[in-house]
Amino acid sequence: MSSDRPVWLQLAPFIFLLLWSGGYGVAKVGLAYAAPMTILALRFGLVVVAMAVLWAALRPPLPQSRAEWGHLAIVGLLIQSVYFGMSYCALEAGVAVGTLALLMTLQPILVALIAPRWTGERAGLKQWSGLILGLVGAGMVIGARSAVESPSLMGFVFAMIGLGGIVTASLWEKRFGLRHHPVTSNLVGYAAGLLGILPLLALQEDLSINWSWPFVGVLFYLVVGNSLLAVGLLLAMIRVGDVAKVSALFFLVPPLAAVIAWVMLGEVMPPLAWGGMALAGVGVVLATRKAA
Repeated sequence: MSSDRPVWLQLAPFIFLLLWSGGYGVAKVGLAYAAPMTILALRFGLVVVAMAVLWAALRPPLPQSRAEWGHLAIVGLLIQSVYFGMSYCALEAGVAVGTLALLMTLQPILVALIAPRWTGERAGLKQWSGLILGLVGAGMVIGARSAVESPSLMGFVFAMIGLGGIVTASLWEKRFGLRHHPVTSNLVGYAAGLLGILPLLALQEDLSINWSWPFVGVLFYLVVGNSLLAVGLLLAMIRVGDVAKVSALFFLVPPLAAVIAWVMLGEVMPPLAWGGMALAGVGVVLATRKAA
């Protein structure tokens, strides 16, 4: 059966999945050339420039009130500064790429559990069961990886703070989010994220950058591949009504990220870890599946 959708939109799920999953491994490669906040400052700064150019060309409407500006900025701060900032710190502290990607997939479960107190939505046995399966699966992955290479405790602390950032951002968006043009949302969000990491950048001891073609390639991937193309494809899929498919894609991110990290970085995932990923994936599906 032929589809009326353009070819690029039919391929969007696969391209998005590859670009998003690869971002974890590419970020870890970049940490060999610069410290986490340095990479993020460069990434966010370049994205802000790109979004400012797009905004000048398209002139989409800006937020109409201080509250709207504030909500966009808060979500941007939580996602860009807290989620990405702490994720990069976790990678630098030795957390494996597949493990970090798996921990971040617990976000929809936590949102489903916290949402009743925050938005009035209802959570039940499925959500709690999903959380238990997700935590057990994550524990299996962490235990199996620790037998190969033990990350520092601070690595997991950073990962949990990052997870808290993306969970809070999701809840804030569900409660206060308004529909804005994606260029406007990204411009405000990335600008807020850039401002948010400046204090951390000032506290960072090593500000040096080992400029080389591999590092330029890392920046290009993170800016163009992750921040522009992947996010653009994600928004396009959501706009055409593929919300369920978009959610399902994120279940595939941890195993693909682990495979990419194995190829790029030599990070080995023992068999028990793959079983843990599958179990956690079942938990996420269970917790987020709508009742028939």
